[in-house]
Amino acid sequence: MKYKILVFIITYKASFRVLDLIKKIPFKYLKSHNYTIYASDDASKDNTVSYLKRLKKKYKKKMIISENNKNQGYGGNIKKCIRYAYKNNFDYAVMLHGDNQYNPIHIRQMLKILSKEKRNASVSGSRMFYKSDALKGNMPIYKFIGNIILTKFFNFFYGTNFSDCHTGYWAYNLNLIPRSLFKKSDNNFCFDIDMRLLMTQKKLLIKEIPIKTFYGDERSSIHFVYALRFLFKTIKFKFFNRL
Repeated sequence: MKYKILVFIITYKASFRVLDLIKKIPFKYLKSHNYTIYASDDASKDNTVSYLKRLKKKYKKKMIISENNKNQGYGGNIKKCIRYAYKNNFDYAVMLHGDNQYNPIHIRQMLKILSKEKRNASVSGSRMFYKSDALKGNMPIYKFIGNIILTKFFNFFYGTNFSDCHTGYWAYNLNLIPRSLFKKSDNNFCFDIDMRLLMTQKKLLIKEIPIKTFYGDERSSIHFVYALRFLFKTIKFKFFNRL
């Protein structure tokens, strides 16, 4: 059975790394379905868009490039892609990050799970399923320890058994997830937290698969703020049912 699949790539100052990302996408598998590559750049000031346009020449009708005039934030950029997916009646949407942190090779497994295991509303890629893989992928030690602690915190409050509550690698079954959940989620870096909270509340199943990931030399300046927001949101949603 053929499915309509959107692979959307959120980019912000990704530059040449988006080229390496696209090369890993399993096009041979996607060609057996009706697929579209949708790249949304969040007002990058570098040469990311020029690299995307180079890719557009190769993939032509199968690739769409959308540029934000103003920065929409991490979650805002994702929401734009999801709106496009719902508007055009896609069955599944897979999110990739333009910085090449998450390997697209897992797309095939993610989509097979969603199509065969009908109860799963989403599939997330876990870097911590096999914790040694996270370290081999150069995950900074402070993120490694923080991930373990915060994930255990989430599991304790919600009775779940996730191995990685902080991944940005997702595949969504749009036929099972209400559009309103995406709308309610944060426009910035807490988008994935909100979606996990909302789906857990609605008892929408999230299937985890082990993935390998890659960390370059970049270091985020928001990790401490993210940890505080994660703790705050986890507690607030549990006791007050509010994001």
